[in-house]
Amino acid sequence: MKQLSEFVKERRKEINLTQEEFAERSGVALTVIRKIEQGKTNLNMEKVNLVLQMFGHELAPVNMKK
Repeated sequence: MKQLSEFVKERRKEINLTQEEFAERSGVALTVIRKIEQGKTNLNMEKVNLVLQMFGHELAPVNMKK
């Protein structure tokens, strides 16, 4: 499973946006984009969802039991 940081960074680069441009378009602060891409764990889930919405995704619970 791909990490959030890796997913966001790869997708942002695919659409050829800098962190600054991406922050502006997604409506979150540049510091939020940097924290996500650095793999920080203390994140505001509402802000993360704003970022993920740029790619047609959202946070959701995942059943880890197999």
